[in-house]
Amino acid sequence: MVEIEEVDFSCPSIQVKASELFSASTNNDDFVKRTYEFVRDEISHSWDIQSPRITCKASEVLLLKEGICYAKSNLLCALLRSRGIPTGFCYQRLTIGDTPDTGYCIHALNAVYLHSLGRWIRLDARGNKVGIHAAFSIDEEKLAFPVREKYCESDYPEIYKAPNPKTMDALKRNTDCISMYLHGLPSSL
Repeated sequence: MVEIEEVDFSCPSIQVKASELFSASTNNDDFVKRTYEFVRDEISHSWDIQSPRITCKASEVLLLKEGICYAKSNLLCALLRSRGIPTGFCYQRLTIGDTPDTGYCIHALNAVYLHSLGRWIRLDARGNKVGIHAAFSIDEEKLAFPVREKYCESDYPEIYKAPNPKTMDALKRNTDCISMYLHGLPSSL
């Protein structure tokens, strides 16, 4: 696997954390589940904690233990790729708030290939809170946000090898996460 700047899986801190998670796992599928739950539950979503800090690179997200969905998907990808698990990026177009008048944004999640199933599954490590319950599932997707077609939200089924440039540009050109979240996220791929 080719390493990219945002998914720095050869970084020692990524290697150490992946080894810890792998050592506690019974097999590759269990490693994927544990790693997903670690990123979902132990890495705070910056909006949920109202942090102005912006993280991007996987190693930075791991060090600071926070990031928005774009950053958290970089970390999940790096941890899994560090152990040879095929992992990619997927996206949804969602309303920023509850209705279209709040505007739209792109939401990032991951796709992981499970050899035991012979197929890809999608995982959303955004982080759970009241009203959001994403989970590891091999039967039925349990993503953070259901797509509401009546609000012109959409689900992009493609799996990408690298994070979308627009999402990475948003993280790199902004200096305040709260402001970025409200006014600086891309609205389309």
